[in-house]
Amino acid sequence: MTEPFDHLLEKYARLVVRVGVNVQPGQEVVIGALPEQADAARAIAEEAYRVGASRVSIEYGDPHVTRAAVEHGPEEALGSVQEHQLVQARAWHETRPAMINLSGNPHPTLMDGLDPARLAKSAPIELIQELMPLTTTNKVAWTVVGAPTKGWADSVGVADLATLWDAVATSMRLDQADPVAAWQAHVAKLGARAAVLNGHRFDRIRYRGPGTDLTLGLTPQSRWVGGSVENAAGVEFVPNMPTEEVFVSPDWRRVEGHVQTSAPFFLASMGALVEDLALEISDGTITGATAARGEEAVRAQFELIPRSRHFGEVAIVDKDSAVATTGLVYKNMLFDENVGSHIAWGNGYTIGMDGSLDRTPEQRIDDGLNQSNTHVDIVIGSPEVQIDGIHADGSVVPVTRGDEFVLQD
Repeated sequence: MTEPFDHLLEKYARLVVRVGVNVQPGQEVVIGALPEQADAARAIAEEAYRVGASRVSIEYGDPHVTRAAVEHGPEEALGSVQEHQLVQARAWHETRPAMINLSGNPHPTLMDGLDPARLAKSAPIELIQELMPLTTTNKVAWTVVGAPTKGWADSVGVADLATLWDAVATSMRLDQADPVAAWQAHVAKLGARAAVLNGHRFDRIRYRGPGTDLTLGLTPQSRWVGGSVENAAGVEFVPNMPTEEVFVSPDWRRVEGHVQTSAPFFLASMGALVEDLALEISDGTITGATAARGEEAVRAQFELIPRSRHFGEVAIVDKDSAVATTGLVYKNMLFDENVGSHIAWGNGYTIGMDGSLDRTPEQRIDDGLNQSNTHVDIVIGSPEVQIDGIHADGSVVPVTRGDEFVLQD
């Protein structure tokens, strides 16, 4: 590690609290973490209190318990949620805490060998349905941030945990003289890029490259977003750290073609690494899926989670990505989605479609914004993949060439 761990952790916590969720004086803070991430969670909690948080709680989960339930538990109890968990989640709709979730699986192979159908059923859908509206409609300030663990470092293949922390520090711009200022400049750049895309008002976005020819339609209300957003109280926050993308919510009904992933990804809900995934899409629906690894897990999710066969996000990432400069495959969606342009099946975010915040989920679907209890990003970009914007009159405008954002006002 290039600097003392305590110093790095202090800078990390400062960035997460002051930029990631922008904790306000008197606000409650909720941190989701695994036991192996306790050092990072505690540092964030201390920093949150330092800036004036009224209360900080750390909600620890344990994937070993999930595995035990899937392997030995009764079928009817899989995915069941205790009433006190629902009561707490419902209370957050009123208290509006800043919500921080730590990412970085310490046991990436823990779910290997389990029945994919039982694993999919173990997802706490009722609790997810209570929690997702808090973040997908930006009622609260929230962020997902990487917190390295030894198991994660081993799965990436780096020398040790310290090496992974160094890579995460680079991805999060903690290696800059003033990380907060660096993030402010980065967020401004992404916001300007989104403004350029919005100025063109494209009708469709097309990805073309090896194994990929995919067109995703937009609605007149689709809006590109990048960097920071605002919650319902007008507080600016950064949902993902790191982030290198500008994204939009497409019209789920207007997706056609085929696509090949250009990077592996970890399907967290199924505990599966997926490699070389190829999808066929017709009339907005994924109709075929094959993969060199993880195919059964992908198919199980499509079968068991409603509306997971439709798309909810289109994102553009160019060669300036700090995550890509590390040269690692993180086997973690938060990081790996930021190495290249990507799309996501499942839930579409209201922030990416104007006017959808006050609509019901059923109305959003009718408007073209997909709603689902999953959101899975897959990288399909590379220097060989070209992205074009297509206007309603059929005119085509280059957006990226050779992994460089070339679109002008």
